[in-house]
Formats: sequence, C-alpha cells, structure tokens
Amino acid sequence: MATETTSRGPVRRTVSRTGFAVRAALGRRDGFAVFSGVTLGYLLSFLWFSNLLAFGDADVGLTVARDPFARFFQPANSALSFEPVALVEFGVGSYLFSLNTFVGLGIALLVGLNLAVTYLAWRQPKACGIGSSSSGLLAGVPALLSGAACCGPIVLIIFGIQASSTILTVFQWLIPAAVVLLVGSLLWVGRRVDPASVGS
Repeated sequence: MATETTSRGPVRRTVSRTGFAVRAALGRRDGFAVFSGVTLGYLLSFLWFSNLLAFGDADVGLTVARDPFARFFQPANSALSFEPVALVEFGVGSYLFSLNTFVGLGIALLVGLNLAVTYLAWRQPKACGIGSSSSGLLAGVPALLSGAACCGPIVLIIFGIQASSTILTVFQWLIPAAVVLLVGSLLWVGRRVDPASVGS
C-alpha cells in the first residue's frame, strides 16, 4: 500500500504542475497568443499538406456526401486517414471536411500547448529547472516529428521519390508516436514548473 501511494505521488505532482503550467501560460496574453497562433498555423499546415485544404479559383458552395454519418468513420487508403464527407468551396479555395480534421486539431492543440508552456519557461526561467534553449528544443522535436507524419509522403512525391508501402506505413505510425512525444514533453516541462515562482 505504501509503495502504491509513493508511486502515485510523483504522477499526481507531475499532472498537477503541468495543469498549473498550462493554465499559467494560457492566462498570459502573450502565452495565449503563442498558443493560438501556433495551433491555428499548424492546423492549416496539416490540412494543406494532407490535401484537405487547397487554394485557387473555386465556386462558393457546399457538397455533402451520401450518408455522411456512416462515411465519417470510414477509413481511407492509409491508417489514421478517413474519407471526406463534405466539400466546402469558399471562392479562393476548397476544404474537404473529414475526421482527419479532428486528428490534425488534436495534434495542433498539443503542439500549441507545448510551445505556450515552453514560452512560459523562456520568459520566466527561474520558475523552471531548465533553460530556455533546452525547453525550446524539447518542444520542437516532437512538433517536427508530427509534421513529418502528415507531410512525409507528400514531400517524397514532390521530390519524385518512389515511396514503398513500408515507408508510407512508417510515416502513418509517426502520428501516434508524435502524440506520445508531445504529451511526454508537455509533462516533462510542466513537472519542473514551480507554482510559487511563476509571476504574472
């Protein structure tokens, strides 16, 4: 029983401090601006590299697939990729709505939170047991990995490289790996934040 209580202590402290770090970062205007800008920018990049968002001459209208609710969870050609259920045309471009948008949004939120907490660590390094450069690198590595997960196959095609099914499978599994790394890096930075040392 004592061992179980001891093991829970660090986990609870890590989660509690990470929650505090996230609230502190988002409670600042500059921290919230970093979070919002990174999240929006990453989501748009994810949609564009996934061929769900395209810019160019287009009409204005909405086209919905037959039986969209059944199609919404239907897998596409690769893992963690789903069939689009609606086409939105907005004059200067088009957008394909699918479950992939929520996958991209989840990753974008994690990237945004990582960089917002990293920004807090950079602005108030005394509140954390890490330097600004190390925390920035920590958040940047999983962000790059998650970007490669959605952009990798397209980059290969652009450069004319014949991607085998094995390579494409590796890129598909980078998404869950990137999510794990993003959560881990957020907890790693968050657990080092001292609530008593964080100012406004």
